Amino acid sequence: MSWNTYYRGDGEPRDVTLAPPPPWRSFTRGGAHRAFLPPEGLADAVNAALYLHRPLLITGNTGTGKSTVIEQVAAELKLGEPLRWHITSRSTLPEALCRYDALGHIHALRVQQPPSGPRSGRSGRAARRSGRADIAPFLQLGPLGTALMPAERPRALLVDEIDKSDIDLPADLLDVLESGRFEIPELVRHPRQEALVREWEGRATHLVRHGKVQCTTFPFIVMTSNGERDFPAPFLRRCIRYDMPTPTRETLRRAVESHLGAAVDALGPAAELITAFAERVGRGEQLAVDQLLNAVRLVTDDQAPTGAQRERLLELMLRDLSGA
Repeated sequence: MSWNTYYRGDGEPRDVTLAPPPPWRSFTRGGAHRAFLPPEGLADAVNAALYLHRPLLITGNTGTGKSTVIEQVAAELKLGEPLRWHITSRSTLPEALCRYDALGHIHALRVQQPPSGPRSGRSGRAARRSGRADIAPFLQLGPLGTALMPAERPRALLVDEIDKSDIDLPADLLDVLESGRFEIPELVRHPRQEALVREWEGRATHLVRHGKVQCTTFPFIVMTSNGERDFPAPFLRRCIRYDMPTPTRETLRRAVESHLGAAVDALGPAAELITAFAERVGRGEQLAVDQLLNAVRLVTDDQAPTGAQRERLLELMLRDLSGA
């Protein structure tokens, strides 16, 4: 069955066997870090950040592999699954450190509170004290807070697209990135001196004393930027900076071969696509490498489309990401 007969637009139900996913869309293959090829100078920047215990700020166009860097470093150095903080215009430092479910806590206190009455005074006060003390279930460390917890080995943290943040966020990060410490206000004010707080995206808990956290080993932090804004000098001073180079025909060929697990025929359709893609990127068009991978997979399939259908599909997959 040809790949383009899955959906025919006739409204008739049919049994269809879908093709296996391409390697970069197989979620059980162990991650994209095995196929990532770091450009020249990136390894030096990573090692400098590790050696100096500084964040690494990587700037480059969409789809150049910025966020894959941390996966490869974490895999090679056995740092565990990277934590991820995806930045939006609403992202704030407090939510990245620790989140408190105030409404859930209030609801739990109301459920625990016994009926009012002349004989319920002592039991009511005890229940309220017990409920007040049990604040830990309503706290969860954020991705940055989890990365800063004391540990023998550094955690890996991706701060993705920091240039999408509110203008104040980079400045808000200065003290935390410099000192490696923060406070959880709800625990600082709480009578209980110790609490086990859940980490981000996991069930593990960490002991926090007096509401204060001080990292023992600075995490490996990769911050990515699409270059859509400038950052203040004090923020840049605290980072090791690396700019992703514009991909060339050779680097694109190596990337395609690495992901496909096969050599690219110098005279075949894949080579033609790579050459055209490199030329468009050189002219300043915004294109991502995974767009090229999708197009190459399509034209190298045994039942690849031809003629006008092929051109329509390639146009769909290789559209400029700037929206122009």
